[in-house]
Amino acid sequence: MNSEKLIKTNHRNTYRGRRKRKSMIRRIASIFLLLAAILLIIVFAVKTFTYIFNGNYNLESRISSLVTQDNDSLYADAFAKNLCVLNTNNNNDIEISSESALLCTVGSGQAIYSKNATEHMNPASTTKIMTALVALKYGNLSDIVTVTDDAVITEAGASLCGINPGDQVSLEQLLYGLLLPSGNDAAVAIAVHIAGSVDKFADMMNNEALTIGATDSHFVNPHGLTDTNHYTSAYDLYLMLNEALKYPVFRTIAGTANYNTSYLDMSGNSISKTWRNGNKFLNGDESMPSELKVVAGKTGTTNAAGNCLVLASADKDYNEYISIILKADNKVSLYDNMTKILDKILQ
Repeated sequence: MNSEKLIKTNHRNTYRGRRKRKSMIRRIASIFLLLAAILLIIVFAVKTFTYIFNGNYNLESRISSLVTQDNDSLYADAFAKNLCVLNTNNNNDIEISSESALLCTVGSGQAIYSKNATEHMNPASTTKIMTALVALKYGNLSDIVTVTDDAVITEAGASLCGINPGDQVSLEQLLYGLLLPSGNDAAVAIAVHIAGSVDKFADMMNNEALTIGATDSHFVNPHGLTDTNHYTSAYDLYLMLNEALKYPVFRTIAGTANYNTSYLDMSGNSISKTWRNGNKFLNGDESMPSELKVVAGKTGTTNAAGNCLVLASADKDYNEYISIILKADNKVSLYDNMTKILDKILQ
């Protein structure tokens, strides 16, 4: 009898021991899962706050409420506090001959001046602002690009920076060739390097346009040569330049008057180039209004687009502005119209 009791006692002790071990294992597993969950939350929070503080996400810039629209302007009740809002009370005091124009303060506020700012327009080479924006967002400046046959542009009158198939050029050099002499060949070389083809790069441009709210734009190429499915608006160009200005290297390149560089051709020979900015305010052929200086900009000219200029400028207090003239009749009219709207900054 004592032996049986001893056996039963041992069984009970064994059973209790197993239960304790299982209970302990469950506690340890629960603690481990809790710690893992806390770690994941911490990692997610760090990445989220880093993303926000790096300026890559702005909730306000994603919230818009469009109210009314007429032929010349777009009303907005609340588009985004850090973006320019259009109205119709600012385009009667000066006469602008170009088909579309816009002047906005960088950062916030209503447009200082607007004319047909949401009309679909042919952008010509002002397209290259978006080309540069996509290249800076998805490329590396130090990448060495081998120029392909795709970059051979034969259209009469097309602006070129003079690169040839087989040339070894850095992406940074190509951006200078894109934004200063407005090289269509540089635009294609960038597109093929970043996306593998012009068509795929155009898709990236359209996706980026939607990301920044440029809903009146559609691109089919990276250079702006005329196509019925390739268009934008003055307001969308404002959005593009506003975004591009967030990259210091864009400010440097698009604000440079002349650039000397060298690279290797397909045989390993050194090629030297000097590229001059087509922006007459930058290269000294035209004078900016007093107390204003150029920050960056991009010109564009085709028969369909007329003469265009997208400009970022700053006053003596470092307040920045974006001004746009689209489809002026000629160069004289282009810079005359731009000067007129820039003068409103000083009033």
